[in-house]
Amino acid sequence: MPSELTKPRFSIVIPAYNEEKGLAGTLRSIRTAVDLVLPDGWAYEFIVCNNHSTDHTAGIAARNGARVIHEAVQQISRARNTGAGIAQGQWLLFIDADTYPGPELMREVISVMENNALIGCGATVQIVGGSLFNKLRMERMNPFFRLFGFCGGAFLLCQREAFQAIGGFSDKLFAYEELDFVRRLRKYGRRGGREFVILHKHPVFTSGRKADQRFLSIFNLLLAGFAAPVLFLLSNLLPGRIRIWARDNLLKYWYRPGR
Repeated sequence: MPSELTKPRFSIVIPAYNEEKGLAGTLRSIRTAVDLVLPDGWAYEFIVCNNHSTDHTAGIAARNGARVIHEAVQQISRARNTGAGIAQGQWLLFIDADTYPGPELMREVISVMENNALIGCGATVQIVGGSLFNKLRMERMNPFFRLFGFCGGAFLLCQREAFQAIGGFSDKLFAYEELDFVRRLRKYGRRGGREFVILHKHPVFTSGRKADQRFLSIFNLLLAGFAAPVLFLLSNLLPGRIRIWARDNLLKYWYRPGR
């Protein structure tokens, strides 16, 4: 175990499923942004949770300086929870494997960690690459994030103590798990007078790779968009085998290799 002098102030947790093509670039981009603004005396760590990948994701993560842990059940909630389970930082920064911040956003994130009145933050998103359709589809959520104080899971910071207190991400959810998590995190924070905020001056960059416009891909997108809120509302009523079936058949737009 590291001493208190070397113990990381925050842990960057990245869930990864078959991400061999872009993971090294993501890790380099994040490291560059963090190192440019990291305060003196602060340390951080990378944790990649290899979520049942069938490619070289784990090896690439390890070669690029990340601690690697494996989660056999293909579910982003479990992957984030498993990664957080070995984290040593006081703060957890969850970043998707196709997402990276600029130094300006990381400077804001560090300010959040230095503010005792805050329990965490999310960020608006800027889509890089892909089609105009996908860019508009994804970025249209930014006003919603700012207005209602919610965010996607691509970039999400919280205190590790709070994460543990609320039980992490729900393993009953294969979609919308971040909305459920932020709702519970905000409720927990309010009891102690701490807020969750949405950073918007410098959006996080996320890949537009999901912009495949073939008929089957668009069909799966529409199917997932319809099924996800229904499954979210019924999550406490559905048995596990039904949730697994829904992941494989209704949410395949998100749960597929190379997505």
